[in-house]
Amino acid sequence: MELIRGAHNLEQRHRPCVATIGTFDGIHRGHQAVIEALHAAGRRLQRPATVILFEPQPREFFTPDRAPGRITRLRDKLRILESLGVERTLCLRFDHRLAREPAEDFMRRLLIDALDVRFLMVGDDFRFGHRRRGDFSMLRSAAQAFGFELERMPTVHDGDSRVSSTRVREALEAGDLATAERLLGHRLRITGRVAHGEALGRELGWPTANIRFGPHPPPMRGIFNVRVHGLGEPRPGVASLGTRPTVNGVETLLETYLLDFSGDLYGRPIEVEFLTRQRGEERFDGLDALKEQIAADVAAARTWFVDHGYLTANSAG
Repeated sequence: MELIRGAHNLEQRHRPCVATIGTFDGIHRGHQAVIEALHAAGRRLQRPATVILFEPQPREFFTPDRAPGRITRLRDKLRILESLGVERTLCLRFDHRLAREPAEDFMRRLLIDALDVRFLMVGDDFRFGHRRRGDFSMLRSAAQAFGFELERMPTVHDGDSRVSSTRVREALEAGDLATAERLLGHRLRITGRVAHGEALGRELGWPTANIRFGPHPPPMRGIFNVRVHGLGEPRPGVASLGTRPTVNGVETLLETYLLDFSGDLYGRPIEVEFLTRQRGEERFDGLDALKEQIAADVAAARTWFVDHGYLTANSAG
């Protein structure tokens, strides 16, 4: 898959195309239906499928203190989109300039002139341009004027409710990974490079591989049984995702202890696959109590991995 960072990097070879545009947080089953429809249009019109994303996501730009947690980081979105066969992803930087651009100018500059879109799929509630003046009705008028096809995103239901990023976040916040997996159509995975932390885990006897998130952490907290990919065979582990309240932490970190592993992982890219949640995030009365709880969490993880066939009883120690 080709990643195009910014409209200024579009070339003549990128047009014409079939496209969809949105935030695509989670790439859930509804998003996957969009990609399938986009591929169908691409095959029919013999044009490549292009997904248009914003970074940061618009709500993170306008209301950073109230924006919901991210289900997928940009690198995870790109990984999933590539696995779904998307040929190109155009990532637009959402900044003051883009936020102030009139909807008509955005539509003409990007969709018509830069991409020569022949088929476009957007959601019913998709809004764009300064003060969110652009909507499906405006796009429909443009489609008639410039001769491209326009469709609404298909609705995918799970039971009586629509599959949405909001429902996935709610499931993750509640620690319900089974529901989140059903809505996503895949297990949640978080990728990143192992970063230096405060070495607290090593000090306590449980060294961890740490991933930082910056201003857009995921919507869940707690202790999880995980598998770590990128180190040869997938390795079982137990992960803490949160702010470490026992030591008055502020930054959200993903700290993963790999069972029966030793080695320097700093700077290595890894992918953490979330299997089940053990418990929520808690504050303990001092480091001794925290160390005791970590030992209990690791023991519980070993038992779970044996019971579910990821480890043998002999390898569990």
